[in-house]
Amino acid sequence: MNYRHAFHAGNHGDVLKHMILLALCEALVAKPAACFALDTHAGRGLYRLDEDAAQKTGEAQRGIARLLALATPPPALQPLLDAVHACRERHGSDAYPGSPWLLAHALRAQDRIALCELQDEEARALRAALPHDPRIAVHVRDGYAAAKALLPPHDHGQPLARGLVLIDPPYEAQLAEFDHALAALREGLARWPQGLFALWYPIKLGRALQPFQRAAAQLPARSALRVELRVRPDDSPLRMNGSGMLLLNPPWRFDRAIAPALDVLRTALGEAGASTSIDWLRNPA
Repeated sequence: MNYRHAFHAGNHGDVLKHMILLALCEALVAKPAACFALDTHAGRGLYRLDEDAAQKTGEAQRGIARLLALATPPPALQPLLDAVHACRERHGSDAYPGSPWLLAHALRAQDRIALCELQDEEARALRAALPHDPRIAVHVRDGYAAAKALLPPHDHGQPLARGLVLIDPPYEAQLAEFDHALAALREGLARWPQGLFALWYPIKLGRALQPFQRAAAQLPARSALRVELRVRPDDSPLRMNGSGMLLLNPPWRFDRAIAPALDVLRTALGEAGASTSIDWLRNPA
C-alpha cells in the first residue's frame, strides 16, 4: 500500500467526512448510555499541514483553511471548526486532526474506541498521537476483517448497543474497493444490525458509482442516506472531483441537520459547476 493521507489531510473530502462524523458523534452522546466507535482505516490520527506532503498538494488551503475563515459558519460545521481549534491549541497552529483524534475529542469517558491501521509506521504515529487513553485500542490489522472480529462490541463482557463504524479506505484498488467495502458493511450489519455505519468514498466519474449505489440500496439496513459534495463537475476520471458518505441507520432527521452546511461547503470550497446532493437510497421506516 502506497497511499499516505498526509498529502490530502484537510482537503474537501476530509472536511465533508469529518463534519458528518462529528454530527454522528453528537447524536450518539446525546443519550447517557455508553457507545462504541470503530475506525477501520484510521491512519496516523494527527497531521501537520506545514510538512512537505501537505504543502506539495496545497489541498488543505483549498479545504479547511477556507472554512476556518468563514465569518458565520452553519451550526453543523461548528463542531469541526471547534475541534480543529482545540487540536491546534494542543499540537500547534498547523495541526489537523484525523478521524481518530476527532473521535477521542467527541466521545466521553464511558465510551470505547477501536482504531485499525495496517501500516506499521502509521500505527506507531497513531499511538503517539493518542497516548495513555484508556478508551482507545489500536489494532495493527486489516480494517475490513475488524468488522468480523470486533463486532458486536463489548466492554468488559458487557454488550454496547449503540455506536458507529467508520470505513474510510484508501481506494488504491479504484472501483474494486467498493466490493470490499460492501462486503464489510454486510458483515457488520449482520453482526451488529443496530449499529450506525458510515462509508466515505471519492467521486471521479459519477456514473461509475451507479453499480455501487444500487448495491448499497440493497444492504440490510433500516435506512440508507447518501451525502455528496462535488467541488467541480465530475467530468474527469483522473482526479477526485468530490466525495460522498453512505450512511446506514443514521439518526432521525439527520439529513435536515446537515443539509444547510452542504450549501456552505459548495460555496466555500467549490469551483464553477460545484454541486451537492443529499438523498435517501432507502427511506427510514
